[in-house]
Amino acid sequence: MKKSKQAPLIEFKGSTAPVIVVTLRSLEPEALHSAAQEIFGDSHFFDGDAGLLELAHAGEQERADWDTICQCFARHGLKVIGVRGGNPALQASAQAAGLPVFPVDERSQRPAPQAAPSQAAPEPDPTPPQPATEAAPAALGAPDPGPRRTLIVDRPLRSGQQVYARGCDLVVLAAVNPGAEVIADGNIHIYAPLRGRALAGATGDSKARIFTTRFEAELVSVAGVYRTFETGVPDNLAAQPVQVKLGADASSLLLEPLKLD
Repeated sequence: MKKSKQAPLIEFKGSTAPVIVVTLRSLEPEALHSAAQEIFGDSHFFDGDAGLLELAHAGEQERADWDTICQCFARHGLKVIGVRGGNPALQASAQAAGLPVFPVDERSQRPAPQAAPSQAAPEPDPTPPQPATEAAPAALGAPDPGPRRTLIVDRPLRSGQQVYARGCDLVVLAAVNPGAEVIADGNIHIYAPLRGRALAGATGDSKARIFTTRFEAELVSVAGVYRTFETGVPDNLAAQPVQVKLGADASSLLLEPLKLD
């Protein structure tokens, strides 16, 4: 009698599992905690996503409190799985703390979260994306530029409420009130007042944009580059249609009046 062929106990397959690359320009736990708190508040922003710490811009520091740094991101739902870049001593200290060191991928450098002033920019293209099938998971640190499906929200969002359009664009048809937060891996379109926080390109898509018909935001962010408005929105943008996108250097935000006619 012929024996049936059994599947091998171990198989190796290529994968494009999504990993979020977090560029750090400081390794001081208190500074990182403050920066993360300003961006995410008390929200569990990520949902157990894997995170890779980019150390290329972390300076010449040779050691770090890796446990505290990992806990800082874990508070917001991001599980740090390793590091890349940085000097050999810093990499050695990460390995000693149980964090693997990954090779540098030059194609997937990401901007670190940082405050950004508004600047002039070329005429925008306000055409909304067409609904499509959901994009496949991105390769390590490299967002898929292909078409995405769209999540539509048609109710007002109150303070403390959060909507996350994971892997897709977000369309909001009612007000995002102060203290509310809308997040998308792709673009955000708000056909109503934006009075809360809006974070587009949450997994690093530098081409993502934010559109709103009435700009009164507390914070906006694209691919981790953010700007807050504690002292108020600039007069030329206040209560106006506005689009938000990254500048050419991918380290500053451009806020522009949006022409609707």
